[in-house]
Amino acid sequence: MSILGGVISLDPIRRALATHDPETLEISDSRGAAVALVLRQSREELEVLFIERARREGDPWSGHMAFPGGRVDPDDPDVRSAAERETLEEVGIRLDAAERLGRLDDMRGNRGVGVPSLVVSAFVYYAKDPPELVANYEVQDTFWFPVSSLLDPERHVEYPVPWNSGDSFPGIRVGTPDGQVVWGLTYRFLEEFLGIIGSPLPERWKLL
Repeated sequence: MSILGGVISLDPIRRALATHDPETLEISDSRGAAVALVLRQSREELEVLFIERARREGDPWSGHMAFPGGRVDPDDPDVRSAAERETLEEVGIRLDAAERLGRLDDMRGNRGVGVPSLVVSAFVYYAKDPPELVANYEVQDTFWFPVSSLLDPERHVEYPVPWNSGDSFPGIRVGTPDGQVVWGLTYRFLEEFLGIIGSPLPERWKLL
């Protein structure tokens, strides 16, 4: 079901995620986080929600492009509830009223040298009529981006690794060229999502 060069529609995504059996990882020592990959229909095209995280000292993801989400709190009933709570706090969207499409494989997120990794879970939603986005103090910018444009080769870039001069990661430019590039963990979740729905990223941009 390749959608490269065409319009990505909701029904094939529903069917693909309904049959996906996600790999889950054990969360220990309060090192769990959850994010929400939120879709909406805009005219004739599906869009995905991105946030640009606020720049804060001590935050390992300061300024990164991401999905809304954050750490699992002790009061959260489960990891999905954490994704929904964080999305409401960060951008003002109630996902308990949205359509739950599925879950992606859990991944480990690197928090920096000498810091234990987080297990990050990702949940996919369709918001039929989302409200206007309202960012809180943790978010620098918010916007919706066409899912099909993620496959545009002209948007695929090599993103310099901040902590290792001369090395780079595959990335996708979704906004300004100097900063709004999806890379790292968010790229990996996008890579999996697009693969599941039958529209994989080009092989040369896959993370090893």
